[in-house]
Amino acid sequence: MKRKVFTNNDLIKSLPLDSQERIGKEVAKIVAKWGGERENAGRKPKSENNVLKFTKRLSEKESKFIDYAREHNLNYDDLMQG
Repeated sequence: MKRKVFTNNDLIKSLPLDSQERIGKEVAKIVAKWGGERENAGRKPKSENNVLKFTKRLSEKESKFIDYAREHNLNYDDLMQG
């Protein structure tokens, strides 16, 4: 004979409503303290007006070369075959 398995949620649902609410509040308080799913925990929506800014960490000579290569549409693959 197979026994029915009861989960914590099943046991909580069998309690009176005031006890269910009290347990729910206590669980929410513990979860908020130690992490997990909580209010405003997800990623913030990105605005379309918020554009990422890129920085180049290069010497001035390297920066000038990259700007020149972009202006003159140099093919980097051809240059590297050299």
